[in-house]
Amino acid sequence: MTLKSYLWPSLFGLAFLGAAPMALAHPDIAEFSETAFAEQPQTVDCTLENGTASTCYKITVNYLPEDLEIGPFCPATLTDAGGIWEWTGENAKLYHVDEAFLRMLDDLGYRFFDEDGAVHVVDAATEQPTVDHACINVSPDESVEVTMLLPVTPMMAESPSPLGTVSKIGVALNGVPVFSDAPSIQQTGHMPALDTCGGHIDPGGWYHWHATSTDIETVFAASGVIADCALEQDSAALFGYAFDGFPMFGSTEADGAVAAGLDACNGHVGMTSAGETYHYHATDDFPNLPACLVGVQAADNFSTTATAGIGATRAGADGRNEPPRGGGAPGQMPPDFSQAAEALGVTSDDLMQALGDPRSGPPDLAAAAKTLGVTEEALRAALPSPLNR
Repeated sequence: MTLKSYLWPSLFGLAFLGAAPMALAHPDIAEFSETAFAEQPQTVDCTLENGTASTCYKITVNYLPEDLEIGPFCPATLTDAGGIWEWTGENAKLYHVDEAFLRMLDDLGYRFFDEDGAVHVVDAATEQPTVDHACINVSPDESVEVTMLLPVTPMMAESPSPLGTVSKIGVALNGVPVFSDAPSIQQTGHMPALDTCGGHIDPGGWYHWHATSTDIETVFAASGVIADCALEQDSAALFGYAFDGFPMFGSTEADGAVAAGLDACNGHVGMTSAGETYHYHATDDFPNLPACLVGVQAADNFSTTATAGIGATRAGADGRNEPPRGGGAPGQMPPDFSQAAEALGVTSDDLMQALGDPRSGPPDLAAAAKTLGVTEEALRAALPSPLNR
């Protein structure tokens, strides 16, 4: 069953309710923290991705909220403890990045440390890994600002938008951008470790989340992870707004009941602090974020002043050596995959589909090569380690 056919019955009634203001509550700028913005938000004209002329809140934030504590990410040695990581291969689950986890990966053929126990840690903003498997720990760029657009009046889409790797999801109430899954170790060979609130620094130098961080300890409890997020945890609280303008809450309703009757995007219509509206809920598994977006986003709704990474508007400079990437399109792949696709004469989407879901284990390269119409030898030569072995 396709996502659209699974989700559409629950959204048909919602689309019908679209004329009722209570079903489409506006984002409330007053809900954001006082330190969220680099400058006062504005209401501007914008165009939605379906071509509809609209108005949007223009939100500009700094590389990091001034009162937010982040890290640790990568442990320096096996005796240290870092952040968290969702491993999607054998023994798949969420893990604390510690010696036990790294030795498990080593047993599976992914060695992230030297013989003396030093972890391979690389700042991807200024250098490229020289080993097959490195823990990525990006240095911040305090000069960076991020600008985002939220529709003032949310509009239901004709069908939900799937979220791929590093897709744009929304913005938290403290101004931190929120994205879907980070690239897996199976895709890149490397681990851009998250801190215990589920965030890390983009190659562009700004911090973002891959989790509903104010309810992440619900996930820890369900996964058996012993870790603490420094943020106040509240499973019923408003976390932020998705880029379609609909609110995102924790895993429970205001009365503490676990959210029920959710559609395939982890959302439903119900009473919230913003009134009766469609809204998303976190789950108790990782990443505890919407699985898709039901509304229409604003076109060109994410940009940064960074010289690298997602939303970058200028080419690499200032010692940061990764070329700009796109704005988190569905199914976005790491730069090495784009280069591999170009070398093979295929699209990145075709390459990703041929390799299959990394959660299912190593790809069948012979089958993928046949699908792409190339030789297995050419495919192996083009792919980044460890997929080419």
